[in-house]
Amino acid sequence: MADTHVTGGSAHEPVHDDEIQSFVLPARELEMFAPLHWLGLGWRDLRSAWPLSLAYGAALVMFGYLITWLAWDEGHVLMLFTLGSAFILAGPMLAFGLYSISSQLQQGLVPRFGYCIRVQRKHLRNELLFALVILVVLLVWARAASMVHVFFPMDEEMGPFAWLEFLAVGSTVGAFFAAIVFTVSAFSLPLMLDRGTDAITGALTSIGAVLRNKGVMLLWGLLIVALVTIGFATAYLGLVVVLPWIGHATWHAYRDTIIAPEPERPAESAV
Repeated sequence: MADTHVTGGSAHEPVHDDEIQSFVLPARELEMFAPLHWLGLGWRDLRSAWPLSLAYGAALVMFGYLITWLAWDEGHVLMLFTLGSAFILAGPMLAFGLYSISSQLQQGLVPRFGYCIRVQRKHLRNELLFALVILVVLLVWARAASMVHVFFPMDEEMGPFAWLEFLAVGSTVGAFFAAIVFTVSAFSLPLMLDRGTDAITGALTSIGAVLRNKGVMLLWGLLIVALVTIGFATAYLGLVVVLPWIGHATWHAYRDTIIAPEPERPAESAV
């Protein structure tokens, strides 16, 4: 896959008439129920490459079991934080593999693990940069959550109204930070893989696309939350299928939303 950068010095035609044209790719205006179509395409990719896709899902679930075990054991708080941070940093690289599988299927290739690894290695620097940005946001999120506990201390004397107030404030804070993470990351990583863009271009393009399709992206976010909740309700086992399904659907969400010149793809066998 060509490592084409969409920057101010690119040979591509400008995509905007304003000063930020070199940093933001335009987005289509989507139909309201487009996320259902993305899930359908994602399911098709999952069925077409199920051994490789489910292997990614199983790896994520095993890591989830490890983090849960450490959280249950209060003697491993430091290790829990370390592994949690490592999961945040590794997440984009695992997601890249799922996007690569869908990309290979789209090109008519048979998905290969070696091809996924080569793609990940090519974009490793931008993946890690993006993951670090998300990690900083999540650390601020954790700090905000701790402040909620300061203003609403939990004790046995809390009445029903105090509990409702605590849940309302906590949920609002959580939703705010979750919206930030979702907006920045909705299309960033697939764009990096497909276009070879940097983390900043990916983040700004993702923000612009989400803001242009607020209702559609709200539905997409709610569907993701619903599927992940089902996965958690099955003691994580459902996530083996849900996580790669969402990953493949996200690739199709990117392809359906972001308007970008097609990259020049060299003839390369996915072996």
